[in-house]
Amino acid sequence: MLGQLSVGHAESLIAMTPQQMQTLGIAVSPIVATNAVVSNKLPGEIIIPVNQERIVSTPQSGLIDAMYFAAGQSVKRGQVVAHISSTELVALQGDYLRGKTQHQLSKNMADRDRELYKDGIIAQRRLLTTESSHQELSVELKQRRQALKMAGMGENAIAKLEKSGELASGFTLTSPIDGVVIEQLGSTGQRVDASMPIYRIAKLKPLWLEIHAPIEMMHFAKEGMMVNIPKYQASGKITTIIRNLNRNDQTVHLRAEVTVGTEKLFPGQFVEAELVSESTTRQFAVPKSAVIRNGNKSYVFVQNTKGFVPKQVVVSSEQSTQAVINGDFTGKESVAISGTVAIKSAWYSTTTQ
Repeated sequence: MLGQLSVGHAESLIAMTPQQMQTLGIAVSPIVATNAVVSNKLPGEIIIPVNQERIVSTPQSGLIDAMYFAAGQSVKRGQVVAHISSTELVALQGDYLRGKTQHQLSKNMADRDRELYKDGIIAQRRLLTTESSHQELSVELKQRRQALKMAGMGENAIAKLEKSGELASGFTLTSPIDGVVIEQLGSTGQRVDASMPIYRIAKLKPLWLEIHAPIEMMHFAKEGMMVNIPKYQASGKITTIIRNLNRNDQTVHLRAEVTVGTEKLFPGQFVEAELVSESTTRQFAVPKSAVIRNGNKSYVFVQNTKGFVPKQVVVSSEQSTQAVINGDFTGKESVAISGTVAIKSAWYSTTTQ
């Protein structure tokens, strides 16, 4: 291991001929200017954003007598997706019509008693009793109307019921959003209970990517940072850093919103992603093997016409095969990427002379 070097020694010339380089197996590679710092590949899972998924369930028990969509098909908001026959709905409609008739009768009685009270024919107590009864029936009618809505009947269907008095044998289920049927949970001819799910529908753009990152990445990851999924040419940005450490593997969760290439991804899919940080300073990419350490400092061996000169650098990031460095470079330099042990040995020799 090298000792601590003075600045003068650290950048001293290490003379080496082409023949010596060939004998020692020394190879060089040009540095590459870059403004982007890319992380190692990180595992992640594609999921549907919570506000883009809906469950279509039956509000009343009954029998599914028609289904119009299957998994994988696109639907529009308000489009009918299934029809349910329900004896309970028939009973609710009957209760509502009876309640409406009773309400009308109580209204007529209240109107009549007001006239009688004005004429002094009846006492005020009787009028108050009649009006109280009418108010109770009004509340009860509203409850029965609300029950019909909760059972799947819309305003138009209720208005038709009031006008014709004809009881509907069932109700339709409609899609609450524009999206794709992710899962069909019922089948035609199946008896269902109230609140049983029939369809799972979701909007699939954008999607979320839940990344599992080692805790050491927390100094690098930032909200708004670009995320790439190279294998599927998909990309997005980090929207949330979930500050809750997974005890099992000591990772943190980063959530990214993927907006490009979502048509190539599937909910539940496991992928590898890269974090990309755009730097305002000029940086250079070199093979990781080009970087050597001396104490707590990092160097690369820059080639010139007479050999190599050690150049101190700051390592911004490291991947499995590449490192991104900052240093005083023009961008035209080449650095040693193999045989660095021999160069280090020669370097050490020059510092001890």
